[in-house]
Amino acid sequence: MSLAVEEREMAVVGSGPAGMCAALAAVRAGADVVVLDENERAGGQLTKQIHRFFGSRRHGAGKRGFEIAAELERECRGEGVELRLSSTVLGFFPGGELMVEGEDGVYVLRARAVVMATGASEKSLAFPGWTLPGVMGAGAAQTLVNLHGVLPGRRVLMVGTGNVGLIVSYQLLQAGAEVVGILDISDRVGGYEVHYRRVRREGVPFYLRHRVVEARGEEGVEEVLVEEVGRGRGRVLRADAICLAVGLSPLAELAAMRGCRMVYSRELGGFLPWHDGEMRTDRPGTYVAGDAAGVEEASVAMEEGRMAGISAVEDLGRMRGEEAERARSEVRRFLLELRGGPYGEGKLRAKECLYCA
Repeated sequence: MSLAVEEREMAVVGSGPAGMCAALAAVRAGADVVVLDENERAGGQLTKQIHRFFGSRRHGAGKRGFEIAAELERECRGEGVELRLSSTVLGFFPGGELMVEGEDGVYVLRARAVVMATGASEKSLAFPGWTLPGVMGAGAAQTLVNLHGVLPGRRVLMVGTGNVGLIVSYQLLQAGAEVVGILDISDRVGGYEVHYRRVRREGVPFYLRHRVVEARGEEGVEEVLVEEVGRGRGRVLRADAICLAVGLSPLAELAAMRGCRMVYSRELGGFLPWHDGEMRTDRPGTYVAGDAAGVEEASVAMEEGRMAGISAVEDLGRMRGEEAERARSEVRRFLLELRGGPYGEGKLRAKECLYCA
């Protein structure tokens, strides 16, 4: 049985902030753009983020994540981007064509330019009892609470003091759960001060320099044994859920299938496709943006999406080199600002090393 083949000028895989910003940059230059996403809603991780963003107006300061997602979706549809949701990209053919499973079946999509904005997946921890019901990623808990109105547990232990751990802990408190503690193997909190203080004001205890030794229970988590690193002093915490906020890894399988050169960066989350500062991979006509290009913040993903979209339309002949360079210069300025400060310097150095690799 032969598959139907569709020809498009540009395809974007992923409708998160990076993907939609790439599509907007391209369609505004006159390109024909289709965005593919396996989910029923556009917006990626933004759809479940109910906290207000801070920073600049350009990146949605003062708005909640799901509001930013809705605005980007309206802009895309208004500018003529085709958002094709409930469409799973199954992989690349050797010639670079995409195999897509949509609502009407499987077909082949042949695009002259492809931007991979596939996001990231949650990392996990292995410890005795980690397969018990109730152990999950913090992002999974956020999805349950904010999208489905379901508590992951009544008494929750959060592992990880980065922004995700702090933000999700506060949202669990808002939803009516008790956060029995926030644990981290480090000796300091890794997230922003504003998120830390918000949780601390609610009386949530922090266990720094602690690790999970074992989760115990019959049909699910009932209690957790933790211990102080280096001292071996243990304590038992009563909890029916353990949320793991221990980092993200780029979803780079599609890039590897395309034959992109893969590199490893601990600071950026693990294995990811090599790309230059203009978001081009080593495969002609193939670009990457957002967490798939290295895990950072949503505002960075937006700018990387714009950069990828600009590079794609330049290569497609939709934008002259001088015009493209002016647009890229603006994006570079914003990326430099976003990666400034103590939380972004490591990401900036990692990206610069990547470009030179």
